[in-house]
Amino acid sequence: MRQPLGGSPPVERLDPGIERLLARRLEAGERFFGAEAERIAELCHRMAERFARGGRLVAFGRSAAARSDARHVAVEFVHPVIVGKRALPAIGLAGEGGPLPGRVELTAVPDDIAIAFGTEDGDEETAAALASARRLGCMTIAFSPAGADWDFDPPAEDPLVRQELAETLYHLLWELVHVFFDHRGLLEGRTAKRTHDTGASSFLYPFLAEQETDLDGVLEDVRRSVAIKSADIDDLRRQTLTEGADTLTAAAAELRAAFDAGGKLLALGNGGSATDAMDAVADFRTPPRPEWPPRPALDLTEDPAIITAIANDIGVEAIFARQIIAYGNAGDAVLTLSTSGSSSNVIAALAEARRRGLMTIAMVGYDGGRIAADRLADHVLVTRSEHIPRIQEAQASAYHVLRELVERPVPGQTTG
Repeated sequence: MRQPLGGSPPVERLDPGIERLLARRLEAGERFFGAEAERIAELCHRMAERFARGGRLVAFGRSAAARSDARHVAVEFVHPVIVGKRALPAIGLAGEGGPLPGRVELTAVPDDIAIAFGTEDGDEETAAALASARRLGCMTIAFSPAGADWDFDPPAEDPLVRQELAETLYHLLWELVHVFFDHRGLLEGRTAKRTHDTGASSFLYPFLAEQETDLDGVLEDVRRSVAIKSADIDDLRRQTLTEGADTLTAAAAELRAAFDAGGKLLALGNGGSATDAMDAVADFRTPPRPEWPPRPALDLTEDPAIITAIANDIGVEAIFARQIIAYGNAGDAVLTLSTSGSSSNVIAALAEARRRGLMTIAMVGYDGGRIAADRLADHVLVTRSEHIPRIQEAQASAYHVLRELVERPVPGQTTG
């Protein structure tokens, strides 16, 4: 078996169920990004041109799961987590704000980029919103054959795997659109075509002020980057699910027991991890498979009035802990998502959960941060990377696998 990342020893024997779920993801990812890398590179170029002309990203989705993706892609563009990347204007529209077609009509303008989530579910409202965006002159993107300018169709029947591939794709769009801002001469619609304003140093480095002309070369570089990054996430999913197999199995068994005893799940995170908490809760409350029962779950990032009231009057560190005090009971469970493993409000929430007798699960990145070092959760799953988009993508696979394992038949227990 392949050596996992991070210097850990190889896994002797992987749970057959987890091995099957991992293989499904790796095969779909290799097929999808192998086939679409060239189109993704071209789309990044077209998006950069729209942003350069003053366009914005308008993401929308009506269902609970689609809402999490619309919020996720918006926060990544508005609040870039990679040092040196510019903030780009983006807004997420979701079903709680009213019918999507009308909101798109009021929000979008011709130079915008519209991304629709949930079209693969046959949602007529989302399809109508996508059609509205096209009529307005927006460039449109969808993750199923939906009649958008850029339709992408992840090669997987499993809705959880499709979501993971879509998340990786929109992360790649966000990361690689910036390449074309470093080659401004390749952006149509701009009056200035030079790469750099070299000022007084131009006599020393005249090539810095040359116009960009090699679009094909830059597109090829971006295409190769897509291939490299897709291979990176394959490796990271493998590392997360193989090293974390025992952790996931144990956490799922405890979570299933909590549900069976009448408990509920509370989920939380910050930024992109907040939207992953939304997604995890959506998958528990509204099962993506008809044979799975809905499970009681609360998203502690869901209510901005509560979050801003606590942050304003007490402090950001308390925004989740106070909600655990309000909603958590002994026998419940907490799922925390953190790329760093050291966010103060996540640590405070875990401490409060332990004081109240809640079972705790933490999915963390980097080396696990304080949560792993100080054993602040009952079950800690570490994704060994320092690259935030890749961490979040691997964590999506992890909480999706957790959802699947919760519904595995319990030995000795009959159904029906």
